[in-house]
Formats: sequence, structure tokens, C-alpha cells
Amino acid sequence: MMGNKFDIATLVRSSVRDLKPYSSARDEYVSNGADMIFLDANENPYENGVNRYPDPQQRNLKAVLAGQKGLASQNILLGNGSDEVLDLLFRGFCEPGLDNIITLPPTYGMYQVLSGINAIENREVLLTRNFEPDLSGIFQAIDGRTKLLFICSPNNPTGNRFSDEKIESLLLGFNGLVIIDEAYVDFSEHESWLTKLKQFPNLVVTQTLSKAFGMAGIRLGICYASEEIIGILNKIKPPYNVNALTQQKALSRVSDRASVSSEVTRILEERATLLNALGAVDFVKKIYPTDANFVLVKVDNAEKRYQQLLDLNFVVRNRSSQPLCENTLRFTVGTSEENRKLIATLNTMV
Repeated sequence: MMGNKFDIATLVRSSVRDLKPYSSARDEYVSNGADMIFLDANENPYENGVNRYPDPQQRNLKAVLAGQKGLASQNILLGNGSDEVLDLLFRGFCEPGLDNIITLPPTYGMYQVLSGINAIENREVLLTRNFEPDLSGIFQAIDGRTKLLFICSPNNPTGNRFSDEKIESLLLGFNGLVIIDEAYVDFSEHESWLTKLKQFPNLVVTQTLSKAFGMAGIRLGICYASEEIIGILNKIKPPYNVNALTQQKALSRVSDRASVSSEVTRILEERATLLNALGAVDFVKKIYPTDANFVLVKVDNAEKRYQQLLDLNFVVRNRSSQPLCENTLRFTVGTSEENRKLIATLNTMV
């Protein structure tokens, strides 16, 4: 294990470091609330609610998120879904054809896709049999061109949250960025790594409004990191990457914490019911621990059971193609009525 000598200046691509970012009309003039006549951005002047460009820095939304998380707005970057946030990390820090990243399969498939799009080598280090990071394998895979390490925790598709001790070892031992993808963190009883953001300068945490907040359709991803890292990502993001309607809907939803909390509570209750019921299904061979709003189960014949469920109008995910996931199905926790119908159906399948 190497001692951490993290230096953001040596990590960022030289072309990005030297880049003069595009300055949009709404970057150059930020409204102070006065009744101004805007003739600067070549917009259609006829008001219809969306004829003006959105705030390129999403200031109102960031202010609410910053207050809730105990951070500054300068620690936040918002994107068109988490996928844009992840892509910006590649583009900001990885030199095409030279640098490499590390991922820990089975994991979220977009890390691999983005590495291919950006011409970055993806060094895969499989999780252990109990779905934990293989520390020795990871440190063996790291070299002087390794820039990013992606950790999905709670992990998709396995559902489990990785050990704090192992993640901390990676943060201390790796001189690049450690990106912890917390898309499912709201369903876990453990706290977010956001509480350690100031402790580790190479820590990046990504979250989303797609899961617990129930807003997959508006595409809003969130990146939390040091002001220096966020500053680099801001240099290369598209000027108006989060549209006005998304900002409005997101602001309304994140401000209604009671509704989100209530829905998460109900999902967790339904998850417990589903886990209990799955244990009584004959063809279910193993139920993996989960900190997410889904559960991965090993069955006798995943392809057969997947097709049976499809024929009975249930769409689940067959994850058997993923490493260490032979004959597994992934069930998302639905409503009480959906889960009741699923459980009844599972008990009739032969």
C-alpha cells in the first residue's frame, strides 16, 4: 500500500488545467432580483415560462442541498443525471489513450461504457465472494497512470454496502480520486461518506434524485467534492447542462423532506416483507444482504424464472451475465400492492 500523496495539480489533465472555460450570458450577469430587461442572450423575449436560459450554476437548488448536507455550494456540482457527472470526471482527469481507471465488478455498467467512450483503460478487480473490495488486488492494479477508482456503495447489482475500513484504506492508499457512488445511500442505515468529505481531499461522492427521491425522469445527478475538484468540473461542464424544468422540480422535491422520508420508510418496510417472503420460495437458493431498494437472489435457473415472470407480466432483471452473479435475479421493491402480487405469483411458479 502506498502512502497518500494526493496532489490535484498533478492529477488534472494539462489541457483542462490550461483551459479558459466558455462564459455564457448568465455567467456574466447574475440577476440580483431587480426588474431588468434582458437583451444579452439572444433569447425569445415572449414569456412562456421557459424562454429564458436556466441558471448555469443552479444556485437556488445548490443552496438548499448545501444547507441539508452541511457543505458549501462550492462543494457541489449538478449534472444531467449521475452519468454526466461521471463522464465529467473522466474528461477532467483522464488522458485518452494513456490513463486508466479501476472498477470493482459486479458493479454499475456505465463505468465501463464511459471508459470506452473516453478511450481510458478499465482495470477490473473483481469483488471477493462475499462482495467486498479485494484490497490486495486493487493495490496491485494501481500504477502511475491510474487516475480514478469507482466504488458503488451500496453496490449495484449486489445491494450490499462495503466496509468502512476497506474504503478508508483505499482513500489513504490511493493517490487518485476515489469516487463513491451513493445512488442508493438513502436506503441504508449507515451514514453517507459525505461526513468524511473534509477529511479526505481525494474523496468524491455522487448521489442522485432518481432513486429515493423518485425523480428518475428529470435526470438530476449530484457530485460532492472539494472546491478544487468541483472547480475543475465546472470548467468543462456544458454551460446549461441542467434545464430550468429539472431545476424547478428538483428544488420542490428536495425541499419536501417529509414526503421523501415517508416514501423511503414505506420502501424499507416493503423490502423487509419481500425478503421474508422470498425466503419461503422453493426455487430461491440464496438471498444476498441489501442496503438498497432492491434485492439480489440466487435461483435454480435464472433464465427460466426470468421468462416465467415476464410471461406473468413481471419485469425483473436477470443479472447472471455479471461476474460472481450466476443464476441471479434482481428484484426492485415495488408498492405494497405490487409486492403482494409478486409474492403470490412466486409461490405458484414450478
